[in-house]
Amino acid sequence: MPLSGKNLAVLTEDLFNEFELIYPYCRLREAGAEVTVVGTSGGTVYHAKSGLAFACDKGSGEVSAGEFDGLLIPGGYAPDHMRRHQATVRLVRDIFAAGKPVGAICHAGWMLASAGVLPGKRCTSFSAIKDDLVHAGALWEDAEVVVDGNLITSRTPEDLPAFMKAFLAAFK
Repeated sequence: MPLSGKNLAVLTEDLFNEFELIYPYCRLREAGAEVTVVGTSGGTVYHAKSGLAFACDKGSGEVSAGEFDGLLIPGGYAPDHMRRHQATVRLVRDIFAAGKPVGAICHAGWMLASAGVLPGKRCTSFSAIKDDLVHAGALWEDAEVVVDGNLITSRTPEDLPAFMKAFLAAFK
């Protein structure tokens, strides 16, 4: 299995996009990764925009970048809630700064902007937050998936197959 022995964090918060959380979560586990779902508060059950419930394993204040080999940030409106918590922002910044793969899809670009990791980086996102990312210093592109170093980004759930292929390839 290509990700055997890897520990990856997947972030969550209320109003996550269920496709952007569950599909990557399952793909990562199928690839052999240990997946830790990290919320802003440990042991909390978060709800998708559809109402679907998903429990997190740990809170962002309980973990550190050194525990993980990579990070995936689903979209929906969850990133707007995530970025209000400094421990979550710090986790994104620290994993990115360590050169580990960071994947962000849809509205997850908000977390990248809040973590201050976008200046000079090529990325994509849901079109509605393009201006936010450009103002944060990103070089925004309208593409299915954009890879710039350890940063892997995509626009919408329709891009998930290409996004996950690129994210998984970042560990080779």
